[in-house]
Amino acid sequence: MVNRSPAAVDASSTPQASTRELILRDISTLGPITTADLVERLGVTETAVRRHVENLLGEGLIEAHEPAVRRGRGRPAKSWVVSPAGHDALRSDYDLLAEEALRFLAEHVGRPAVRDFAEQRARELAARCATDLPEPSASLVERTAGLVRALQREGYAATARPVSGPDPDSRLTGIQLCQGHCPVQHVAAEFPEFCDAEAEVFAEVLGVHLQRLATLAQGDHVCTTFVPMPTVPPATDKGSPS
Repeated sequence: MVNRSPAAVDASSTPQASTRELILRDISTLGPITTADLVERLGVTETAVRRHVENLLGEGLIEAHEPAVRRGRGRPAKSWVVSPAGHDALRSDYDLLAEEALRFLAEHVGRPAVRDFAEQRARELAARCATDLPEPSASLVERTAGLVRALQREGYAATARPVSGPDPDSRLTGIQLCQGHCPVQHVAAEFPEFCDAEAEVFAEVLGVHLQRLATLAQGDHVCTTFVPMPTVPPATDKGSPS
């Protein structure tokens, strides 16, 4: 359930660009997300949200998301994700400067220097994230939630969703860590060392082996990392009948 504002307001009472940016940001952070969820989350009238969504779609900044598996009968509500062009619109001049600096480093010092820099940056990120993490004895769910809070503070637009088996009564098998926006997305497209180093420190922080399923740098609409729940081996009877 998305948070609802106390009262809905028409977009005409707020700056056009501000409402538009909020919608684009929320689609980036929470996508795939439906228009109805955007209305409920932002507290803006449905007419206003639909107008902004149509404009963003017309400009190619967002696109419809087709679910891999359709559940239930009927036509599912259309949900939205940020398109590659939308991610370009969210980038800043600092991205271009960083890309140029890393190309210079790779050309004049060597590619290993880029890897060393990526690993150092990832270690520093992990150290900053540590302040939001609970004690090592805490559950994996609690530690992942702490990592999400830390990444949000760092500008990663992170979320976490539980993952279970196909049966409604099946137990939790893992957590899907999603990053709808990444500060180094465009740099990582050319230098995947940043994605690799980031995944390694996430695994160290959480104490489990992670699996990267998708990345913004490779053209996916969100970075997706599967965090598996620890498996408990079945109890065995050590005794033997006499």
